[in-house]
Amino acid sequence: MTGLFDDIIGHESVIELLEAELTRPAQAYLFVGPQSVGKEAMAFRFAAGLLGGVDDDRARRLALARTHPDLRVLEPEGATSLGVDQAREVVARASLTPVEASRSVFLFPDAGAMTESAANALLKTLEEPLAEVVFLLVAESEDDFPPTVASRCRTVHMGRVPLSSLVEALTDRGLSTDAANGVAVVAGGRPGLALALMSRPEVARFRDLWLSIPGQVTPHPGDGHRLATVVLEQLAPMVDDAVPDDLAKDREQRARRRAEMSLLVSGLEILASWYSDSAALQLGGPIRNSDLDLASLTDVAPRRAVSSAEAVLDAVVDIQANLRRELVLANLFASLGAHE
Repeated sequence: MTGLFDDIIGHESVIELLEAELTRPAQAYLFVGPQSVGKEAMAFRFAAGLLGGVDDDRARRLALARTHPDLRVLEPEGATSLGVDQAREVVARASLTPVEASRSVFLFPDAGAMTESAANALLKTLEEPLAEVVFLLVAESEDDFPPTVASRCRTVHMGRVPLSSLVEALTDRGLSTDAANGVAVVAGGRPGLALALMSRPEVARFRDLWLSIPGQVTPHPGDGHRLATVVLEQLAPMVDDAVPDDLAKDREQRARRRAEMSLLVSGLEILASWYSDSAALQLGGPIRNSDLDLASLTDVAPRRAVSSAEAVLDAVVDIQANLRRELVLANLFASLGAHE
């Protein structure tokens, strides 16, 4: 299996698991974890191994290009959901004999968008396993599915990659150590985001902007809206660069939403790290952002710093719940200003 997962950054234990699974796979796998950590890339390489066997390089290339006749990639209809008609199509196709390989693989890159009726339709096939069919579902959480579906899948948990692994991978791809560190910090353990941002000059400014916010916040709503606008404006070109140019419109819309979400969460985590550093410094603990002006970290009392960090992380939850991003940010910045 040498070479199948060579371009995957980190996730060594997951790779070891999947390589062992290639010879006798389960019927269904659920790849779960945060956005941009490499779930979809891992699922496609696993699919390539399932279809290509030990030494069929052609089959692997076709699978990675999404053109293998025995690989069916199911994505949401339009920009939002995977519908019941698509699930019924899968059920019908699953009973057909593979064209070239010894099995058929059905891969759902955005399985979390599956409607409840679609999940229930798919469940009928999962309850009656077929030896020559493997399902690969990719989502952020097992909670995105009815328990009856998740329980019939072998779950593959993929977490964030250590900073050192990201830096090593980025320097191997030609970045200087300083630049690689900057990209890795902004990516927040997400290899997909790190690779998309590695050539963007805005990366250093992105971190600087979020770390400067504690010195700019006020309790006035207008200032909160202004800061929110600045953040989103700086985000836009980075989102553009993170989305491939050759995607169909529906896939592009979903890719843009995922990229913007990953960047916003990373930015909020950077902001939260400022407040946690403020509390840690004043209470004698270690700090993460050692390049900051340490005097500025004492401008907020430790108790205020802790509550501010909690408010920032609460905003992450609101952003992930698809609330209006500009409003969430504006309200957050005003509340942080009121804490000062």
